[in-house]
Amino acid sequence: MAVEKKDEQESESSEQVVNPWEVSGKIDYDRLIDKFGCQRLDVSMIDRVQRLTSRQPHVFLRRGVFFAHRDFNEILDAYERGDKFYLYTGRGPSSEALHLGHLIPFMFTKYLQEAFKVPLVIQLTDDEKCIWKNISVKESKRLARENAKDIIACGFDVTKTFIFSDFDYVGGAFYENMVKVGKCVTLNKSTGIFGFSGQDCIAKIGFPPVQAAPSFPSSFPHLFPGMNNLRCLIPCAIDQDPYFRMTRDVAPRLGYRKPALIESSFFPDLQGENGKMSASNPNSAIYVTDSAEDIKYKIKKRAFSGGQDSSKKQEGVGANLEVDVSFKYLSFFLEDDAELEQIFQEYKEGSMLTGAVKARLAEVLTEIVERHRRARAAVTDEMVDAFMTVRPLPRMFE
Repeated sequence: MAVEKKDEQESESSEQVVNPWEVSGKIDYDRLIDKFGCQRLDVSMIDRVQRLTSRQPHVFLRRGVFFAHRDFNEILDAYERGDKFYLYTGRGPSSEALHLGHLIPFMFTKYLQEAFKVPLVIQLTDDEKCIWKNISVKESKRLARENAKDIIACGFDVTKTFIFSDFDYVGGAFYENMVKVGKCVTLNKSTGIFGFSGQDCIAKIGFPPVQAAPSFPSSFPHLFPGMNNLRCLIPCAIDQDPYFRMTRDVAPRLGYRKPALIESSFFPDLQGENGKMSASNPNSAIYVTDSAEDIKYKIKKRAFSGGQDSSKKQEGVGANLEVDVSFKYLSFFLEDDAELEQIFQEYKEGSMLTGAVKARLAEVLTEIVERHRRARAAVTDEMVDAFMTVRPLPRMFE
């Protein structure tokens, strides 16, 4: 996408780069909202979710992890009227081992699926990673199936969920929508949105319609026959917004509803606030394959601290929670609101030391990773086939 040009007076380290393929710099989410043209989720909307679903909003909603949206209010309006919708999210399979940041959209999507009782399509963009990461087609397809196992391990319901690989599924009605989208977007417009240059291969320029097509129910005739007016809600990280700005722009021209989005912030790098956790840098990430010892070591040695450099100074001044990575991770994954508030107060005031915060985080993340590892070990190739089989989902709205 077209990245806002940095002021020449600004230092290079402060430059914010957010696009579907790169996230770096200190992220200013207010600036992103203004730049992308989305809206902040407010408390009234979160309260409305609780009222409509009769269940406590997910911790990612309560804590502002999912913080921005496009037309989420219209999804709630439709749901309140009794209208149906479906969910669409995805994963670009570029690595065999996922990190915790990769799990966030799937954990949240599972909550949405259960709370609203709606079907879900999950796109594995193995073609995208083949193009951008210089991975072979064969390896991209293998990674897609491996990543599907991690996704299934999050607990999705096979009777309401269709997972598909682009290499395997694209064709028919899906391809028709790709072509329709592609005909609506000029090269100049695509360059403006995505920042393509003359050095990029034409496969990159041709990819955006592939990610747009699942926004339209007619791309899945085996799931939604005769339901072309069905609304779509897309949970994703905000770096994917450019794809769906393009999609929302062309949807009315094709006679489709605009997809709605609910967008998350980034799971921070262990070593600090710049960018997001990266699968390519083992020092920045906690993987779902890490042992309890690995997790404890990484948090102790790598997690950037906002605490003071001595216990005496910490007791006198307290921690800077704006930069403390361990506290930020707890705000993502510690379910107990009261405990988080207690840690916030004690750590900020200085009565709690960095070592205690890191120790609690290691406990929380170890439990999550070990639970995921057990669930993932139980996922068989037959289960992957079941989720990826093109089939109707007769009870998908129940």
